Amino acid sequence: MYLPAHFRVDDPAELDALAARDPFATMVTVADGAPFATHLPVLYAREGERVTLRGHWARANPQWRGIETQEALVILHGPHAYVSPTWYADRQRRVPTWNYLAAHLAGRIELHAVDPQDAAGRDALRGIVVELASRFEADRDAAWSMSETGAVGEAMLAGIVGFTFTATRIQFKAKLHDHHPVENRLGVIEGLRAAGSEQERAVADAMTRRLQA
Repeated sequence: MYLPAHFRVDDPAELDALAARDPFATMVTVADGAPFATHLPVLYAREGERVTLRGHWARANPQWRGIETQEALVILHGPHAYVSPTWYADRQRRVPTWNYLAAHLAGRIELHAVDPQDAAGRDALRGIVVELASRFEADRDAAWSMSETGAVGEAMLAGIVGFTFTATRIQFKAKLHDHHPVENRLGVIEGLRAAGSEQERAVADAMTRRLQA
């Protein structure tokens, strides 16, 4: 992606926070010579400099076929918001824009349980399903667990294909007015907070953290 130096983020902890905030990612590959995208929840993990994502497709989704021979792009989406020139101290010299955070991860894919007879792949796939459920059921009083489905749940594993994505290149962009005078940045923060939506407050919070840093 287009990534000017003043928008680049290199802190791994910032990537951790972005993935934790919104684990619903977009995976882009090439199928039959054309771009192909799937939107799916992922399990993010980082060990030192190694970043991995795990998830699964419906087996009927063709994206997994041949994916191990190419590089995949996964987009992690952060908060975003419109910025009005009326919030600037020097508004006569400005135009509207959009603030946002986003990360692009390029890497390779390992598939799990393409072959129903592959016991190790099936165990890896089951682990992905269990962890995804645990991640998103954590705040529920009567949380769902795969164990309660018994043989039915095991049989349904045949209908999905799991993956582990290992990032080989990471780009993190935070377009948050870092190149503007402090007066403009403070004005945008105030304007976003007054606008009041969750997205706008999240962008204001991100701008505040960078301003304080």
